[in-house]
Amino acid sequence: MQPINLFEYEQLATQHLSQMALDYYSSGAWDEITLRDNRAAFERWKLRPRMLVDVSDRNLTTSILGQPLALPLLIAPMAFQCLAHPDGEIATAKAAASAGVAMILSTLATKTIEEVAAVGQNFPNALQWFQLYIHKDRGLTRALVERAYAAGYKALCLTVDAPLLGQRERDRRNEFSLPLGLQAANIATIKDLDIPHAQGESGLFTYFAKQLNPALTWKDLAWLQSICPLPLVIKGILRGDDAIRAVDCGVKAIIVSNHGGRQLDSAIASLDALAEIVTTVDNRAEVLVDGGIRRGTDILKALALGAKAVLIGRPILWGLAVAGEAGVSHILTLLQNEFSLAMALSGCQNLQDIDASLIIASHAPK
Repeated sequence: MQPINLFEYEQLATQHLSQMALDYYSSGAWDEITLRDNRAAFERWKLRPRMLVDVSDRNLTTSILGQPLALPLLIAPMAFQCLAHPDGEIATAKAAASAGVAMILSTLATKTIEEVAAVGQNFPNALQWFQLYIHKDRGLTRALVERAYAAGYKALCLTVDAPLLGQRERDRRNEFSLPLGLQAANIATIKDLDIPHAQGESGLFTYFAKQLNPALTWKDLAWLQSICPLPLVIKGILRGDDAIRAVDCGVKAIIVSNHGGRQLDSAIASLDALAEIVTTVDNRAEVLVDGGIRRGTDILKALALGAKAVLIGRPILWGLAVAGEAGVSHILTLLQNEFSLAMALSGCQNLQDIDASLIIASHAPK
């Protein structure tokens, strides 16, 4: 029987993934407090629906950085998707384009920048961004950016919350590494840039420590913007002061995110950080949020707190593991249908009707 919600997909995916892949996808840092709190944060907010509103027709469409979306949803950047299914990022890109949502391709994808971009060329409104980790080798970073621009990606999404990789103890216990036949496709031709097998450690942790630049600061945003005309998006902001500094540096969109609870454990839940950042930014940049979204009501709550759109991560991997492109498409359909129903039951005809009056905090953290 086909799963009827994202939680059932997550349970079914455990039958399709190796223990190493399952732990890699699902784990958080250290005690996984933030991982759990991302989900709990949505449960702390309750809905206050409006009644006697004509909701016979509902419009879920929006735009991000001027590009149209069928609903306010993007697929978050996630590494190594071929661990879930041989088609990996290609399947995800096809499902995203078919559904009219955006996909953000990870630097550490198992399909190349160009292969994934080719999928989008078959869909006139396909929206693809490229997620970037800045390596110590600036030449490598520049090459990745230039390839993304040449391939037609519409924005550069810089992840800023990973100067070092968070300690994910499940990966450390498994000595995580990519199985034979899989590689980080965009850096695979460069010597010493493989994901190593590290005795007693996660190979990805070792890679980050060796290759990524922990000295990255705000001044490096100017360098990045000087080598690429694409709008710059920053992912990993949790404070209002950081958000306003990003805007002052020319950033066009901010993704409120704690990396799915995979970096600093005990960091604030993304949803709990959202309202402050929306207020601080004051419409000078678009604000998005990720972390813990599993239901259409979660999307409604995030938009009510001021997000322009949300990012979905792990559920896409569960759909990919269960049924490839069809599984990802079904995940997106489930979320779209749930969100549409939540809007109707809340008295919202379109996204502009979703505002802070629809929600109330229940035992929200001070």
